[in-house]
Amino acid sequence: MTTGYRALRETAARIDLAARGKLRVSGEDRARLLHAMCTNDIEHLRPGQGCYAFFLNAQGRILADANILCFDDHLLIDTEPETRRKLFEHLERYIIADDVLLEDITEHLFTTAVEGPEAAQALARAGAPLPEAPYAWLQWGDRIVARIDSTGAGGFFIFHPGALPLDLNIATPEEARLVRIENGRPRYGEEITERFLVQETGQLRGVHFNKGCYLGQEIVERVRSQAKIHRVLRRIEIDTKQPPPPGAKTDQAEIMSAALSPALGKVVAMAYVRVPFSEPGTQFAFSDSLASVH
Repeated sequence: MTTGYRALRETAARIDLAARGKLRVSGEDRARLLHAMCTNDIEHLRPGQGCYAFFLNAQGRILADANILCFDDHLLIDTEPETRRKLFEHLERYIIADDVLLEDITEHLFTTAVEGPEAAQALARAGAPLPEAPYAWLQWGDRIVARIDSTGAGGFFIFHPGALPLDLNIATPEEARLVRIENGRPRYGEEITERFLVQETGQLRGVHFNKGCYLGQEIVERVRSQAKIHRVLRRIEIDTKQPPPPGAKTDQAEIMSAALSPALGKVVAMAYVRVPFSEPGTQFAFSDSLASVH
C-alpha cells in the first residue's frame, strides 16, 4: 500500500483540492435565489451551517452538485472543478431583478481536505476547531474549517487564503480516488452526470422533499411519488484483479468507475445497477467474474 492510501484508510492525510470551484453569493436575495435553484433547503440555513445539494435543469437532470455554506453576509458554493464555470453561468442566467452578486473566488480561496479516521485528532493537534454537525463550519483565524469530506473516509475541508502548514502525509488524487471508490462515495463528473436523475444516484441527503418549488422539482417529485426508477448507483465488488473500463455493461449493471483495491485484493467499482439486483448481498456475473452489491 502507498503512503497516502494507507494514511487515508488508517490515520489521516491531506488532499489538495485547490481546483474545486468556489462561488460567493451575496446580496439580500441570495438565499431566496439559491433556494429556488437547488434541491435542498437554503432559506433555513443559519450562519455556521451548511448542506449538500444538486442543481438541476428543467428536465430534472443533474447539472452540478455542491456543498453550500451559510455566512452572515453571503453563501459559499463549493463545487467540482468541472462544474465551476457551468454552475456560475447557470446561476447568472437566473439573476434578473434580484439583489444578488455572484462572484467566482476560486483563484483567491484555496481548499485543503484532511481526511481519514484520525482526521479530527490531526486537526486538533494543529489547534483547529472541530465543527460537529455535517456541513457545519467554524472560523480558524482567517481560515474556515467545515465538516465535509471527499472520500467517504470522514474529515474536514479547510478553506484558506494562503499557505496552510500541516504536518501530514499527502494523498495524491489517484490515492484519494481509490479510497473514494472503496467507500462508495460518488463524484460529479465520474459517477454522477447529466445522464442521471437525483434518485438514481442514491444521494438523497442532498434533497429536501418538502421545501417548495425549485428548478427541476416537478421531475424529482414525479419520480418520488411514482417510485419509477430502473437503476440506482451502488458500490460493487468484483472477484477479479482487472478493473473493467467505464461504460462496461452487463444485463444487471453499468460500470462508472473501478479500481483494484489493495486492501481487498479485488476490484471495487461504482455502477448503476438495475433495481431488482440492487439489494446488498445480491450477486451476479460480470464478464467472467462474480460481482456482489454492497
